Amino acid sequence: MTGSSRGIGAATAKRLAAAGAKVVVNFRSSSDEAESVAESIRENGGEALIQQADVTDPQAVDRMVATVEDEWGSVDILVNNANMPFEQAPFAEMSWESFRSKLDAELKSAFIVSKAVLPGMTEQGYGRAVYVSSSLGKQPQPGFIAHGTAKSGLNSFVKYLAQEYGEEGITANVVAPGLVETEGTKERVEHTREYVVESTPLNRITQPEDVAGTITALVNANTEFVTGTYTPVNGGSTME
Repeated sequence: MTGSSRGIGAATAKRLAAAGAKVVVNFRSSSDEAESVAESIRENGGEALIQQADVTDPQAVDRMVATVEDEWGSVDILVNNANMPFEQAPFAEMSWESFRSKLDAELKSAFIVSKAVLPGMTEQGYGRAVYVSSSLGKQPQPGFIAHGTAKSGLNSFVKYLAQEYGEEGITANVVAPGLVETEGTKERVEHTREYVVESTPLNRITQPEDVAGTITALVNANTEFVTGTYTPVNGGSTME
């Protein structure tokens, strides 16, 4: 699981471990947080393997996947969740370089990680892949043009994977949270809390555990006939 040292990633790693999965806790620089997640999993009877890797680096990702395969034999589940930084600004104030960097990092990381795990999944005839997107890929908001455009590209990428790898027994799906209450979004949540709660039929802000539960459902062995889907996790603030 990429980007699993905090927020949605940490919650999902713990949820998957509780469901019986052996979990790779991947991080780029947050080693203390990754160790904390792994320790929590182990304390609750689960298995966790900590792996440092920049998911935009093909060699680092290949080494990580090789380590996991050596340790556990196969990669059955991919959760693509690594957070790629971006400039929050209107189009009029954004440079091409800033815009391009978000698109490049978002799609490059998904491409590289998928390239690394899909051959093994194909060989064994089984795999579950879930990619964490954002409601901003479909519902624009001021200042999020780079992030939203990148996530829209990710949504399309996953559909193509679902189409290409379905006959190999591999499913690929998108989970798209709205505003999630994490350490990284604390300021934005406090600024918009009242509005978000009032405009959400389930009357609260999305928590990391909400997203984790949806991901866990999509990687269940019983979801073999669910692929190419886009699932919002936002309490009904937008509906498909």
